[in-house]
Amino acid sequence: MHVLVVEDHAPLREQIAALLRGAGHRVEEAADGRLALAQALAEPPDVLLLDLGLPGLSGLALCRRLREQAAQAVPVLMLTARDALPDKLEGFAAGADDYLVKPFEAAELLARVQALGRRGSSGRDYRLHVGTLAFDRRSREAWRGGQRLELPPIPLALLQALVEAWPRALTRSELIRRIWGDDPPDTDPLRTHLYQLRQQLDKPFATPMLHTVHGVGLRLQADTSPGTATP
Repeated sequence: MHVLVVEDHAPLREQIAALLRGAGHRVEEAADGRLALAQALAEPPDVLLLDLGLPGLSGLALCRRLREQAAQAVPVLMLTARDALPDKLEGFAAGADDYLVKPFEAAELLARVQALGRRGSSGRDYRLHVGTLAFDRRSREAWRGGQRLELPPIPLALLQALVEAWPRALTRSELIRRIWGDDPPDTDPLRTHLYQLRQQLDKPFATPMLHTVHGVGLRLQADTSPGTATP
């Protein structure tokens, strides 16, 4: 797997690169945001590891420009010391696929890179489809039956995870880890956001797409025609 590591702190960047090479990945390194963007556009990596605080161009700005300019989708793992939810939401809005808070364990970094690589290998197209549902990873917009879904950032990120995993079900733990990493809220963090997702994805239509798989988790069920819910 080809991984581009973008981190301006040389000792950490070299440590990450050595770890990835030891796991058999082909690794390129960059310490400057502008140079990293040029590298990623010239040869899109299978996974981009991206620090937020970079000289030349910030990690968030780099992520946005990559989404705007790249010819194909590049999975992005943000590396940051910021663990607050608003910071994570800002990263997801910029186009990040996953978040890893410093300091982190080597095994977790390798596992997340592997998972993002598998997600990317399932299709580099920006537009993903499950039945009549379409999700655009570039614009981070979703439609069902041609109707745009108006979703807040967290329900939108949950939908993206489910679309990319389809037809596999995702456990609640996988979904929580996708949004909050290893520090989720104390209360049930998914309840409100799944309700918001269902209000947009299922309620206006005759056939629900979001299903609970007993003892497993949640998955999308492809439809052939969404229909319209009866009053």
